[in-house]
Amino acid sequence: MTQVHRRSVLKQAVVAGVASVVSTASATSWNSMAARRKFTMDLTGGAIGVRAGQIDAINLAHKHGFESVAPDSGYLASLDNSRRSDLSALMKEKKIVWGAAGLPVEFRADENTFRSGLKRLPELAKAMELAGVKRVSTWLKPYHAELTYVANFRQHARRLRECVEVLGDHGQRFGMEYVGPKTLWASERHCFIHTMAETKDLIAEIGRDNVGFVLDSWHWYTAHETAHELRTLTNKDVVACDLNDAPAGLEIDQQIDNRRELPSATGVIDMKSFLGVLVEIGYDGPIRSEPFNAKLNAMEDDEACAATAAAMKKAFALIGE
Repeated sequence: MTQVHRRSVLKQAVVAGVASVVSTASATSWNSMAARRKFTMDLTGGAIGVRAGQIDAINLAHKHGFESVAPDSGYLASLDNSRRSDLSALMKEKKIVWGAAGLPVEFRADENTFRSGLKRLPELAKAMELAGVKRVSTWLKPYHAELTYVANFRQHARRLRECVEVLGDHGQRFGMEYVGPKTLWASERHCFIHTMAETKDLIAEIGRDNVGFVLDSWHWYTAHETAHELRTLTNKDVVACDLNDAPAGLEIDQQIDNRRELPSATGVIDMKSFLGVLVEIGYDGPIRSEPFNAKLNAMEDDEACAATAAAMKKAFALIGE
């Protein structure tokens, strides 16, 4: 993601907004819900405009009540045994576990770019393995300017299968996120995967047992999906989750991908049903927020983390009602 300049002028408004959200999610509801769920409230800094390094991210996560944090594979690869041990000790002290790392291979571009990234993947996957990282995720571009659906499907299956095999050798599961908005998948000549059903086809074509989904409430909503589709999955099928709400006043097919809201900010997306099914299937991975929200991105790191944590707790509390 492109780095966003911070503007301190929003600080007072943010603090007031956080206080309001926190009051909505009572301690009783939060504690009741925590007893039922297995998933973690995850901090993925880049998704909310926070540009903290790995250590700072862990400290921010602890400060604001997150339970997991996204691993930085490049940082982990830079560590020797002593520094890796120190990192493990810090996470244990702060009671923070790993969420899902991003796939460090650009598989959407030309073949040379893909091959170059793939060459380094064993080194990065080994570093993640040594640090205890078990989940890796990516997203699928829902269109292509040149490749037809079938040609693009074959290329994705071939390239991602190679990545998955490397990750599997290092004990990592791999999740793929379909991208749902019609305003995006219909924006180029050839549309591509943008629903859960199509993603299942790609998972089957890759044909490895460590491949599954990254679910996102936003894409679930914009793909016109319901709790029925979610109930076709098991915990084993889901590698990571994103939790976002949608702006009010727009039809589903008018929603724009980079204009989202924090969880439960508008009530447009049925968070209770989405999270409720995740509880039903025993999902035990990270849930992070990725709203692509300009106001949030403009905040200082502390305020962005506080606002995101409060919104996620408000959403999580819905399943304790």
